[in-house]
Amino acid sequence: MDKVMAAAAQAVADIPDGATLAVGGFGLCGIPSTLIAALVDTDVSGLRVVSNNCGVDDWGLGLLLRAGRIARMTSSYVGENKEFARQYLSGELEVELTPQGTLAERLRAGGTGIPAFYTPAGVGTQVEEGGLPWRHTHDGGVLVASPPKETREFGGRRYLLEEAITADFALVRAAVADRHGNCVFHAAARNFNPLCAMAGRVTVVEAERVVEAGELPPDAVHLPGVYVDRVIAADGSLDKRIERRTVRPVPAGAEAAGPRTDSEEK
Repeated sequence: MDKVMAAAAQAVADIPDGATLAVGGFGLCGIPSTLIAALVDTDVSGLRVVSNNCGVDDWGLGLLLRAGRIARMTSSYVGENKEFARQYLSGELEVELTPQGTLAERLRAGGTGIPAFYTPAGVGTQVEEGGLPWRHTHDGGVLVASPPKETREFGGRRYLLEEAITADFALVRAAVADRHGNCVFHAAARNFNPLCAMAGRVTVVEAERVVEAGELPPDAVHLPGVYVDRVIAADGSLDKRIERRTVRPVPAGAEAAGPRTDSEEK
């Protein structure tokens, strides 16, 4: 089955108000920027987004957030987005913060038909006890708080029950996809992308390169096409941004010594 669609706008056209989206990426690495840009160009709103983080103020999911299109986020890290913090603290945005490994496993479980699982992450904290603020009131109070989690002992150790996550749609970025939806990811850009793809009822992949069916060696495939419903070519004109660029000081005397050889680098 040929799953390639002509344009990103066509691929996201049926995402309705209030839909749940699982969105791949980690920071700004491996984010489906073409599909996000296509969503920004629609008037869809009230989105309930599951993603490791929410981009930055002017890129990634931060574009949807700034436009007021996101009603709820399930994330593990949100520290690079000031607008996110403003909306959360003012009661405009509901936020469920989840330990990163737990978030990954909730998505994987959703994609494999496992309704829930036990994990030691969060035992003895507010993750277990409940009361974490999901939504604030306009004056800083707590309008919606996390519920307590069920616990059980295995081998003398206590574990929390975490429910799986499924989504109406998944938006994913791949390095290469074939026309049947088989995907290959590049290095760290794989991150949450395969997990989100598995958890989506309708999964849309943007690929930097689209190839014919049969061109990808079976052993090279990271995500089988059975999880993918639509494929589009990523917009190569969009930036691949670095969330936070850091450099270390040049050691004293390094410039005078000249460039190091390969053996010195090792």
